[in-house]
Amino acid sequence: MRGIALALGGSADEFEGERGGDPFWVMRLIGYLGISTPNAQNNDIGCGIHADYGLLTLINQDDHITALEVRNLSGEWIAATPIPGTFVCNIGDMLKIWSNGLYEATLHRVINNSPKYRVCVAYFYEPNFDTMVEPLEMCVEKSGGTRLNQRAVYGEHLVNKVKTNFVT
Repeated sequence: MRGIALALGGSADEFEGERGGDPFWVMRLIGYLGISTPNAQNNDIGCGIHADYGLLTLINQDDHITALEVRNLSGEWIAATPIPGTFVCNIGDMLKIWSNGLYEATLHRVINNSPKYRVCVAYFYEPNFDTMVEPLEMCVEKSGGTRLNQRAVYGEHLVNKVKTNFVT
């Protein structure tokens, strides 16, 4: 987060204190079934199109199974082919708001078309649960002075997303 703060033109501790000094984080071990029959074209079990809810997500993928896809600015789905020894880094909704849109939340999905079971480890780094997230002034200036019409209390945003994304 210090590197991102510096890249945005702020101080290294921009995301400390009330914003991120007591972060909310989650680590998940996620498994995805492989294709069930040898002649199947596509696996319909995975993870649908979404952007992550918080600040930053680090993902360690299986080295030999390509299943994560990211949508580029042209709307095309690009395979995030695993590179051994590396992590995928997804920007979430809260970093989009704080950066005033300079960083875009990454739309992605997971479709495992391999016959092998796929495992990934995802680390979700989030702001303080009760933090009000709104565009940082330095980012408003850097993006031409127009402020995004977005703000959220992180915990409320998270709860609303979970309620609408998961069937209870």
